[in-house]
Amino acid sequence: MPLDPYLADKTRLLEGLTWEKAQADAEAMGRFLEFHRDPGQWTAPDVSVADHAVPGPHGEVPVRVYTPRGEIRRALLWLHGGGFAGGDMDMPEAHLVSAELSARADALVVSVGYRLAVNGTRYPVPVDDVHAAWKWLTASCGPVSGPVGLGGASAGAALALSTAVRLRDEEGSGPSPDALLLAYPFVHFPTPALDDETAAEMRDLPPLLRFSTASIEHMVRNYVGRLSDLPSAAMPGAARLEGLPPTAVVLSEYDDLRPSGDLLALQLEESGVPVRTCLAAGMLHGHLNRTPALKEVDRSLDFLVEALSG
Repeated sequence: MPLDPYLADKTRLLEGLTWEKAQADAEAMGRFLEFHRDPGQWTAPDVSVADHAVPGPHGEVPVRVYTPRGEIRRALLWLHGGGFAGGDMDMPEAHLVSAELSARADALVVSVGYRLAVNGTRYPVPVDDVHAAWKWLTASCGPVSGPVGLGGASAGAALALSTAVRLRDEEGSGPSPDALLLAYPFVHFPTPALDDETAAEMRDLPPLLRFSTASIEHMVRNYVGRLSDLPSAAMPGAARLEGLPPTAVVLSEYDDLRPSGDLLALQLEESGVPVRTCLAAGMLHGHLNRTPALKEVDRSLDFLVEALSG
């Protein structure tokens, strides 16, 4: 389908805008914020929220724990995106998603404030932080009667997949997750190209809504420190995938990184890993940073709930 009409009507706000200009100019920032305003205000569901810090090899790792009011039937470790260098536990992709999944799935959800690839911090430090949070969740949060999943969005999905590969391969690293929940994953470099039809549909989108070749290269170089001889556990689309848990993949239809998720689903299937996908029609990359007032956001959340529920 075409770009979601609500989003399409607002792309004009971003014409001629760069992130640098938005940061330096109040009028430009106003346009940027208006583009990200949703058709309905989000009301947080009735879950309890508490911040903690867990021990890790590089120091304490901040986590935010979401607990449903009723019986805890399952658990999930959730990782926000942000190109490995941005994002935090307050962004909607972390806070809103964690609260919604906790309430909808009767799940204990732990959102992780892993170290970002800034000021010289690089792979494997963010994966180490996620691994530490996973060990804390599985060892310290009490019995959970149902499955315990691991998931994330965009770069967070890469960290989730990298951690799952480590848990499978390294003896004593901890229990493997029962499910992987990956939203618009960025797990391959070089990133596969868009199909011709989608590329044509996206051609006129403002640059702020696109991932250029240069911006993708920058994300990888900043995260790993180089573009060549990349460890397969850093960009885990190159890792061996056999033996991973059942995986659910959410895709954004109009997303330069969507081919990475498409290819990952094919690789998982070829490797014998049960995989199911959900295409968020008319959505841009990062659509879980918007509220369930948008139908495809709501549907994506329900898909993740179903995948975690088994």
